[in-house]
Amino acid sequence: MSTAPPDFTIGIEEEYLLVRPDIGALAEAPAAMMDACAARLEGQFSPEFKACQVEVGTQVCADIEAAREDLRRLRSVVAEEAKKHDLAPIAVSCHPFADWKKAHHTNKERYNQLENEMGGVARRMLISGMHVHVGIDDKEMRVDLMNQMIYFLPHLLALSASSPYWQGQDTGLASYRLTVFDNLPRTGLPPRFGSWGEYERTAGILTDLKIIEDTTKIWWDLRPSHRYPTIESRICDVSPRLEDTLTLAAMTQCLTRMLWRLSRNNQRWRIYDRFLVGENRWRAQRFGVKGGLIDFGRGEIVSLTELTDELQTLVEEDAGILRCTEALARTRDIAANGTSADRQREVYAGRRELGDDHDTALVAVVGHLIEEFTADL
Repeated sequence: MSTAPPDFTIGIEEEYLLVRPDIGALAEAPAAMMDACAARLEGQFSPEFKACQVEVGTQVCADIEAAREDLRRLRSVVAEEAKKHDLAPIAVSCHPFADWKKAHHTNKERYNQLENEMGGVARRMLISGMHVHVGIDDKEMRVDLMNQMIYFLPHLLALSASSPYWQGQDTGLASYRLTVFDNLPRTGLPPRFGSWGEYERTAGILTDLKIIEDTTKIWWDLRPSHRYPTIESRICDVSPRLEDTLTLAAMTQCLTRMLWRLSRNNQRWRIYDRFLVGENRWRAQRFGVKGGLIDFGRGEIVSLTELTDELQTLVEEDAGILRCTEALARTRDIAANGTSADRQREVYAGRRELGDDHDTALVAVVGHLIEEFTADL
């Protein structure tokens, strides 16, 4: 394993849904809009599985400020081009009231194949996520850091939760997205691997049998990227607010560096059984920042406000070196004031108190999500 420090570069991918602002309903992306976005964003924009969905990806960024500038540009272009067709993008992991049965998939070979392979499980995939890549050149280090990073995935999920509604109903969950995504194979918390070779041999069984063509069809919450020399966190709901996306990306970057720093000093984060980490994953999925997570060392359920304070202290040195202290500080605000899931419920409750019926109040939630998408642009 290399002793040279990684670059810890960062890249962010986000998936957006397109809606009609007047009625809040989903809308398929017009070809003219797709062509315009593709031309202006030069390889950083693409269609997604559903025809009402698009994806953007930042360039490889040296730090969070570079990511901010690039992601702001990406969001701005998508919003501008959508507006020309009386549409608006929203960055939310589940549309508050859309019916997945009416959302067609994109007519593209990869997506046609996905629906053919997965059947009804794929057709339900009206969900959006956010992925964060952190640059780690050394393959063995990628696996070692991934094994330790699994512990923190529930924390990131809790802070990102943005999918309380599904098909017009409050699910009671902060992140309903994962209940849909987890129906696919090769999802959830990744296995623990002893080496890069073990990872390659394990994945190779599926590729050799032509079950999957490559490891892009391994959709764990955290994985070594197939295309880039990175570890890729896929646990987070997509965030309506740009600044929340950057905060989550900064925390992912800092935690990765902190774990590397421990390894440099011949230390490591304790690796807990996936059964236990899975319980925290469920708690984050169910409660967001409201229910607390299990601190296995203390043997207690600890509030997210206390846990985020601890995380801030844990990565303070790394945040300073990576120049993201300010972005990271927002984790306390999210833990204390709530996630998008909490804000969506507040908008809904407020409109019901004003006399709106159920359906009208959900349209107002979509309006709120449209406003949040452009608030920081």
